Amino acid sequence: MTATSSNHSTAQPSGSDARIQLQSNIDAVLSKAIESGRIPGACAAVTNLEETLYEGAYGVRAQGQEALMTSDTVMWIASMTKPLVGAAAMQLVEQGKLSLDDPIARVLPDINAIQVITGWDDSGQPVLRPPKTPITLRHLMTHTAGFTSDIWSENSARFLKLNNLPRAGSGRRDALNIPLSFDPGERWEYGINIDWIGLAISAVTGMRLGEYLQKHITGPLGMHSTGFEITPSMRARLAKVHLRNHDDQSLSLLNFEVPQQAEVDPGGGGLYSTASDYLRFTRMILNHGSVNGQQILKPETVALMSKNAMGPLRVKMLHTINTNMSLDAEFFPGVEKTWGLTFMINEATAPTGRSTGSLAWAGLPNAYFWIDPVRKIAGVLMMQILPFVDTSAIKLFTDFETTVYQSLQAKQA
Repeated sequence: MTATSSNHSTAQPSGSDARIQLQSNIDAVLSKAIESGRIPGACAAVTNLEETLYEGAYGVRAQGQEALMTSDTVMWIASMTKPLVGAAAMQLVEQGKLSLDDPIARVLPDINAIQVITGWDDSGQPVLRPPKTPITLRHLMTHTAGFTSDIWSENSARFLKLNNLPRAGSGRRDALNIPLSFDPGERWEYGINIDWIGLAISAVTGMRLGEYLQKHITGPLGMHSTGFEITPSMRARLAKVHLRNHDDQSLSLLNFEVPQQAEVDPGGGGLYSTASDYLRFTRMILNHGSVNGQQILKPETVALMSKNAMGPLRVKMLHTINTNMSLDAEFFPGVEKTWGLTFMINEATAPTGRSTGSLAWAGLPNAYFWIDPVRKIAGVLMMQILPFVDTSAIKLFTDFETTVYQSLQAKQA
């Protein structure tokens, strides 16, 4: 496989020698990963408060094909959709149209029908009871509502199969009608919560989720290659999703695409975007909600989103039940992690150099971002490989992030 670089910058800051060194160091990390044959292609970007410090792309959009990765390559970002939806919900909290701690059933009465699963009877049917606590927007935003995912929860996977229901990412409304695996507020467990927030946004605005995001988030941010529907321009730059085969060596191309013009826009993971687009979102968060003179979110809202919003509960490892979709997943084992309003927060300095209190999450096909409000930098690395936290993919992300911090440390020295 031939590696190619399309590195470029949007501006030339002071300290151009440091910029060149940062570019050189990241280029070396990406190039090595592509040349290993384990990663078909990757796009990376780094920003500070004012400008893009690095933008680069290596490899190809689809293994065995000639189209090269470029900084504007469009990729499925899966759960990196969630923070954008979270930002949209917080705009509506600012306006008083949504409340963090009132029962979300006030705008989504259908959620009252959701019950808690306590087990399975002898005939293989779920044993259900009403939840002890009403579900709130805060529960949904912190993954403490009780909703889980069929990738990491046996209850959810079994219920979907028993009732012949589609997965949440299908864009079908009935995909969300799964029971809670625990009572709201009882613990943290990753799940389909943000899909329900997408419904709440539509309920109080009368708009499809994608329409609201474009008008109030991605449009103002200049994220013109981001959306649930793949436009002709986006399709011309679209990368393919790959699956690591069980021999752990080869990759297969998947004929996968988020359903277009779905019944509901899947707010938990349906967006397509580019690394350069997503970097604009991270820069907005770094700048306390402001971009190009526009205030997307109030500074106090960004501050609220950026701190632990689930009290004593903690993020735990996700144990997979579907190794095609994900391996067991936990970022920085041994580092305490909480959850803000749609961001994971590391409560101690990470081994990569990421500061305490940084914000982050990821997308299933090994797309990653982090936002460091202490060092005032953010980074994005996007690939299109399943399963999540594929060994080679997570190594590249770790090496990329570590290289960014080491390069910046050298600059300061």
